Amino acid sequence: MKIILTETLGKLGKAGDVVSVADGYGRNYLIPQKLAILASRANLNQITLIKKQKESKEEKKKRSLEKYAESLDGISCEIVVKVGENDKIYGSVTPVMIAEAIAKKGFEIDRKQIELEEPINTLGVYIINLNLHPEIQPKIKLWVVEES
Repeated sequence: MKIILTETLGKLGKAGDVVSVADGYGRNYLIPQKLAILASRANLNQITLIKKQKESKEEKKKRSLEKYAESLDGISCEIVVKVGENDKIYGSVTPVMIAEAIAKKGFEIDRKQIELEEPINTLGVYIINLNLHPEIQPKIKLWVVEES
C-alpha cells in the first residue's frame, strides 16, 4: 500500500514522503491516527501545496531567527553565585539560570535552547551555545562570579 506521510515518523520518513507499507499497518494504524493518507493524485497535489506553504513559513521563520541571532550573538551575561572552598559553587549553574540572565538583557530564550557541554560548577567565564535552529547557533559569554 502506498501512502503519503502527514507527520515525520522516525524510520519511515518525513512528512510529505510517499512510502510503501504493509496494508494492515497503513489501514489500521497510520491512516486512523492521521499520520498518513492514501497516495492518490489529488492527495499528492494537496501535499505538494502544503509542502510549499511549510517551506515558505520555515524560510520566514529562519530569516527572523537569523536577525535575532545577530543581535544576540556575543552578548555578555553575569550570574552571581554563592561560593564555598576552592571557588567551588554550591550546586551548579542551570540552563534556567542562564535563560533568566539572558532575559535581563532583553532577549527571550527557552531553557531547552541552551546547550551546556558540562555542568558549570566553578567560577569563571564560559562560552555558551544557543540552539535557536539547526543552522542558527549564536554564542554568548557567561560570567559566573562570586556573591559579595
